Amino acid sequence: MADKRIYRLSDFSFDLPEELIAQYPEKQREESRLMILHRNTGDCEHQIFRHIREYLREGDLLVLNNTRVIPARIFLKRETGGTVEIMLFRQLENGTWLVLSNRTKRLRKDEQLQSTLDPRVIFRVVGRTGDSLIIESGTPLTEELLRKIGEYPLPPYIKRSPEEMDRHRYQTVYATEDGAIASPTAGLHFSEDLLMQLSSAGIRFVPLTLYVSWGTFQPVRDEELHKHRMHSERYILPADTAASINRARAESRRVIAVGTTVLRVLESTFENGQNVPGEGEADIFIYPPCAVRSVDALITNFHTPHSTLLMLVSAFAGYDTIMRAYRIAIEKRYRFYSYGDAMLIV
Repeated sequence: MADKRIYRLSDFSFDLPEELIAQYPEKQREESRLMILHRNTGDCEHQIFRHIREYLREGDLLVLNNTRVIPARIFLKRETGGTVEIMLFRQLENGTWLVLSNRTKRLRKDEQLQSTLDPRVIFRVVGRTGDSLIIESGTPLTEELLRKIGEYPLPPYIKRSPEEMDRHRYQTVYATEDGAIASPTAGLHFSEDLLMQLSSAGIRFVPLTLYVSWGTFQPVRDEELHKHRMHSERYILPADTAASINRARAESRRVIAVGTTVLRVLESTFENGQNVPGEGEADIFIYPPCAVRSVDALITNFHTPHSTLLMLVSAFAGYDTIMRAYRIAIEKRYRFYSYGDAMLIV
């Protein structure tokens, strides 16, 4: 029977012990724990991620988000002598970027800002749009330069400074497309060795790109969910990837989204039973009782209370099923959030 309930923000509340918020990843990517959640029955199984092969079938198509996190957090010195923090989150054109800042309202148009780590790197405030600033860099922000003047922007619930290991571990092993400021964390559990093992077993992989923005951590503030305006993130769904997905669906092979970012792209591009390739902005807000039509299974992490990500997985698996699974996860001491454990919803 279809779910007819009207859900509110308070429905997505749960108490999470602070010690279950993972501050560091497991020593080995595939050594994180894995909950297997069966949507039809609500049953849960408990495994280690390296054993995910036991729950996949030959011919399954896993869709990966190949975006790469950049060192987007930069500290700058104002002309007044004060220090400001900016977060790059979208490259525009002609050396300009959209940024978030802890001093957005105070920064003036045409004000110049100097990198605290390399005074030769100068930014100029061009203007503002909404809650964002538009800044211009007189020096191309190459990956090499960003590594020198910036740091990797760990999520706000990781209460420590970035370390050298984060440069590799807060990045999927298949990341190729620079531009994200948050990692598609469901993919962090795959090592290169595990990917090869799965490929040898007939599991197939295809990429798409969604440049994950800081908006992924944006809270829902209104009790009435329909009033929430979802953040927008740029995506690219290649023609070859769309063709592979559509062929798998036609051949009754499972399409499995590795992460909520992938699911957002596939739902955004799903028309008349097919995924349509192209580029665009994903601003879709998926919450129950919305139906998810584009995938058969989902690999994801455990999400924050009240978050749009928790609402999305509830739409996919069913609200009651997810909330019960989360209670079990807390009882069994699963680790939550970006560096935490994983869930396979089938």
